Amino acid sequence: MQSNAHYFLLITLLCPSPWALATTVHRCEAADGRITFTTLSCTAGDSLSLQDVRTLTPGSTTALMPEAENRETSGMKIKRRDPTVVGKTEDKCGNLISAKERREAIINQRIVAGMSQQDVESALGKPDKISIRNSATSYRYDTQRGRSAHVEFDERGCTKGKAKSQTAKSPR
Repeated sequence: MQSNAHYFLLITLLCPSPWALATTVHRCEAADGRITFTTLSCTAGDSLSLQDVRTLTPGSTTALMPEAENRETSGMKIKRRDPTVVGKTEDKCGNLISAKERREAIINQRIVAGMSQQDVESALGKPDKISIRNSATSYRYDTQRGRSAHVEFDERGCTKGKAKSQTAKSPR
């Protein structure tokens, strides 16, 4: 007789009733957007919604958490906010020009203040002559038809201004 009791206890533990698998949880949303799940009540000023949570049994296809029923407490209005950008990337030249301006200058082969040495080489190619004097670098480009360009960089490797374009004077 005792063995039947052991089997009954084993079956009861392995096959819990559906009521033991479900519970209700409070979803509390604070004014600052913080969400807390609790079996206790929400604090004053929080938006409360009830969530029925059911533990999945093997082979079931029920959703873990159904859609929440939103109801406001204390007449509080919920307003959504846009995300806040905490950090912003900064290039070594101090973001003097935007990415769009940099791209357009490279495509149009122009040099503007705030471009790095890599940007200048992307726009004009490898320089014909590189000069370094007192931690300042300058690139010289000799192009066809007697035209040349001279680009100066500061100690951080950023352009100081527009490229100086020169035209060779014709001999008279």
